[in-house]
Amino acid sequence: MQDEIAKPRWWAQAILIGSIIGALLMIMGGFGTRLGMWTYNGGFNVSSGGVVLAAAGFFLGVIGYVVSWRKGLKSERSSLLFALLICTVLLAQFAMQINALSSVPLIHNISTDTEDPPAFDVLVAVREADGANPLAYDAAVLAPQQRQAYPWVVTLNSSVNPGIMVNSAVTALEDLGIEVVNVSAAQGIVEGTDTTFWYGFKDDLVVRVRAAEAGSGSVVDIRSVSRVGRSDLGLNAKRIGAILERLRG
Repeated sequence: MQDEIAKPRWWAQAILIGSIIGALLMIMGGFGTRLGMWTYNGGFNVSSGGVVLAAAGFFLGVIGYVVSWRKGLKSERSSLLFALLICTVLLAQFAMQINALSSVPLIHNISTDTEDPPAFDVLVAVREADGANPLAYDAAVLAPQQRQAYPWVVTLNSSVNPGIMVNSAVTALEDLGIEVVNVSAAQGIVEGTDTTFWYGFKDDLVVRVRAAEAGSGSVVDIRSVSRVGRSDLGLNAKRIGAILERLRG
């Protein structure tokens, strides 16, 4: 009889199980996409199901906890508190993503040189085969938004010799965990692909190194473009900034 009393009622267990399923859906939405279990849209749908369950679990968990408190149902409270903790973490993570999305412009094609963006070479065919976003850079639309949101994305003028700078660019990409796809000393470019941890989104970038008009230095421009999606959550600009920082050092 005491075991029956200590066992949480079915509705408390259901709320806890629902919150756990929500967490699993949000995790699998990302990793499942990265593992190729479904498309990006499929992954978003799976994660969205997790968000819905988290919201429902939080709402019902609060109500359930109030009921258990008023009726003196002690055995349900631990399950409900655990469910509320899970749902709170999930909803907080979702809110952070929404905040990141709303705090940056809906662009995914970022370049230090907005008038003459660095051109991709090897990665053009790769992107076409993957059905990626087009590479055309509409300066009239993109440049003003980019300058306002990411003022640090600017051309780097360096006293370093162009040949040495190309090698430095390769090292910078490798240090950041970016896969180097192509290095052409003749063209003065380094191409690479960065893959995000969660969904496995791929962003392609190219570093262009030109000889300075005066002296023996170099002029470095970087362009980073997402393969899918309208917004990059600011990752392309952040990536360019990290590369520039290393090249300055």
